[in-house]
Amino acid sequence: MRYLIDFSYSGENFNGYQKQPKKRTIQGEVEKVLTNINGGKKVTIHSSGRTDAKVNALHQMAHFDFDKKITPYKLLGALNSYLPDDIHINKVKEVSLDFHARYMVKSKTYLYKISTLEYNPLLRSHVYQYSKPLNIRKMKKAIKYFIGTHDFTSFASSEDKKEDKIRTIYDASIKEKSGIISITFRGKGFLKYQVRNMVGALIKVGEEKLFYKDIPKMLEEKDRRKASICAPACGLTLIKVEY
Repeated sequence: MRYLIDFSYSGENFNGYQKQPKKRTIQGEVEKVLTNINGGKKVTIHSSGRTDAKVNALHQMAHFDFDKKITPYKLLGALNSYLPDDIHINKVKEVSLDFHARYMVKSKTYLYKISTLEYNPLLRSHVYQYSKPLNIRKMKKAIKYFIGTHDFTSFASSEDKKEDKIRTIYDASIKEKSGIISITFRGKGFLKYQVRNMVGALIKVGEEKLFYKDIPKMLEEKDRRKASICAPACGLTLIKVEY
């Protein structure tokens, strides 16, 4: 049987999504519980994509094959009974054996939150506590330049060895309410640190240290050294995966 899980996690106390030896990861925790439910036979999960250390997820998706015939309802209950409190399974459903959680993704949506208010320790793991004013009007002008198909070399991590840095962003927007800025990107897929690097550039625009019309120039130069800082991981959440 092949199952698809929709799950959430708070990334604060994880070394990222991907399993690593002797490190606490989301994949490692979920696979450990599934293997136990499967009578000790190894279970490997295949997610829609990896998230970095301290990045959160509201709706991450992953599929896995299971030897036992078990209803999605019972599997959901078993998983949530044994998983740690910072991971929660929202839904479980059976899928066809040719389904793949990564290769069939049509779009992913990421949300980045910034607080311009006084530091609040209750928000520290899910909101970037910038705690200073930003020019939202100019940031809204700047974000429009990211929409479309571009070579995002300038906004990719230098660690990302993928030769193809071309990605498509379908929608991007900025909203502000009660001192919390919400930046949303929806695209086919994203490079390592791409969203955080784009947010870093938007912050510089909001600080008025970067002109919003410099964004297309940065894209054209295809040089990571020309772009801005990488925004902290804590403010980033994967909120939706579409198939």
